[in-house]
Amino acid sequence: MRVAFVSERTVFHESTEGRERLHRIATNLDARGHDVTVYCAQWWPDYPETIEHEGITYRGITVSDSKAAFLARIPWVVALDRPDVIHTTPEPPAVVTAAKLAAVPARAPLVVEWFGDENLPDSRARTYAAKLPDAVVTPSELVRTTVREHGAAADNTRVIPESIDTELIDEVEPAEDADIVYARDLDADANVQTLLLALAELRRRDWSATIIGDGPRREEIEQQAADLRIDDRVTFAGDLDREERLSVYRGAHTFVHTAFRENFATELLWALACGCIGIVEYQAESSAHELIETYRRSFRVTDDEELTEAIRDAAGMERLDRDPDMDRYDHEEVLDQYLDCYRDLREEQGLF
Repeated sequence: MRVAFVSERTVFHESTEGRERLHRIATNLDARGHDVTVYCAQWWPDYPETIEHEGITYRGITVSDSKAAFLARIPWVVALDRPDVIHTTPEPPAVVTAAKLAAVPARAPLVVEWFGDENLPDSRARTYAAKLPDAVVTPSELVRTTVREHGAAADNTRVIPESIDTELIDEVEPAEDADIVYARDLDADANVQTLLLALAELRRRDWSATIIGDGPRREEIEQQAADLRIDDRVTFAGDLDREERLSVYRGAHTFVHTAFRENFATELLWALACGCIGIVEYQAESSAHELIETYRRSFRVTDDEELTEAIRDAAGMERLDRDPDMDRYDHEEVLDQYLDCYRDLREEQGLF
């Protein structure tokens, strides 16, 4: 299948979670043998319009940051290449309209990847970006609801979750550093303080905790641990790489998620696959609870008191360092969901 990805900015310009997701989809499609081309603003230093990078063709639509020029060239450049599917982002929203103008003559369904971290002001273009695609894919029901509020319909939206590399988990040896783990950027939305207060209530019990991540609130959070007199049992590990995180998760017993905002709780997913019991504090702007709604080794809480009780109850549950039930989130399994989406849309349009 020939898949055209349209994204003015890529991970090579500036990395975001949404761009990383789109890049992973393109990379995994290429590895599966599909023909992938990314239409973007040029990020490479030389002047050829098209380059090959790690198996993927990148076609530079513009060499500058001119959005107007990018939007003007997309319809005819993409249409002339006759892709089977066009997969774009809503950033900027007008790129969806440009991609739709390519999709009609190319007779290709248009899919929009809407992760939720895009900075999209309220505008007519954003409404069109939600309404025009044949399908809008989001990582969670939380983001799907937001897209529908922007104008998308129930029948043109679908949830495809984030994915993980389960083979990598099996390659990593468990560490023995902590009973309880938290992992996230330590910013204004981290809400680590709730976890620390719960741990302070359990100071008479035997436990250790590791906080993974860095950010502007780290010093403040460390000071709170000291004020609560639990800093000798809480390790602030900093921003660990993926293998180091997996080692901690496999050795830990419980993963706690309390953040205020999360389009998809990726670290929670990795931890569940590593055998951790999941404890999620419900937040209105976080999708983390969606991962554990039907997961047996989990607790969903709504306040500090319930969080303390959940940590206490989790201590009596079996300790694992791997849960194969979460293999349904493996890269290959989730990629099949994208391919099913592409095929469904082409079949609906009579293209098979």
